Amino acid sequence: MIELIAALQPLVVGAVLIWSSRVKLFSRHAAAAANRSALVRLLGQRRALPAYRLLGGVELTLGALLLLPPVLRLEAIAATVLAVGFLGYLAYARQAAPTSSCGCLSARSAPVSGRSLGRAALLVAAGALAAVAPAGWPGALSERPLAGTAMLVAELAAVVALSPELDAAWLLPLRRLRARLTHPLRGGSGVPLLATVQQLQLSDVYRRIAPLLRSDVREHWDDGDWRFVGHAARYQGRPVTAVFAVPLADREPDAVRVAVVDDASGQTVLSLAGAPPAGPRLAVAPA
Repeated sequence: MIELIAALQPLVVGAVLIWSSRVKLFSRHAAAAANRSALVRLLGQRRALPAYRLLGGVELTLGALLLLPPVLRLEAIAATVLAVGFLGYLAYARQAAPTSSCGCLSARSAPVSGRSLGRAALLVAAGALAAVAPAGWPGALSERPLAGTAMLVAELAAVVALSPELDAAWLLPLRRLRARLTHPLRGGSGVPLLATVQQLQLSDVYRRIAPLLRSDVREHWDDGDWRFVGHAARYQGRPVTAVFAVPLADREPDAVRVAVVDDASGQTVLSLAGAPPAGPRLAVAPA
């Protein structure tokens, strides 16, 4: 298995280098990317863009050599040295210019992070494996095409996952999809939690209890026609939970009720209500 992995590394490193060179050589935003990078701090404003372009040319040449068989050991060693250089540059950028952009795989601005360093370390390991590979990638893929393809896809996916500048292409769409599927601002009734909070904050009982509150919404749940919203609070020097009952069908702020529950004993120490509609009664206990 290790022989197969090592044989496939030139494809991984070559693909990443060519993709990176595309940004530096052919993107219309290359100048802006160079000026946002730590090259300005390292080489000066005038030399940053020429160095950025030169690096792109080196990446394109070496990447093409790695993708075209046969892969020579010298090419793999050169790729390893280049990856070590990337790792050192990113470490420098994170310390000397923490607000600078990586400018590696996209012209999109993304500060150097632990993920960027992890990607560079992955390329160092891939280059080192390629340098000791006993066979070339064409033979390895022909012998075990399914396993080889799966490994390539997994490793390239790891490179993408370790690239903050590529988040807009895959991570943000996934987050939007998750939001559409899970409806994080909705309870079981379909009424947005934000609407409930707005109704709650307009109520007289909320204004009377607000000085006791010590948190934003900590939990909420629906029970029948009511939504219950919990806040951490302090009452007479002890920790309590303020549980507001908000009717789902009645949008009037005066319909909101609240019970203040002692966290230690579970006893209701205070209960307030506006103009109560039909619904659950919250017991009044002496404060």
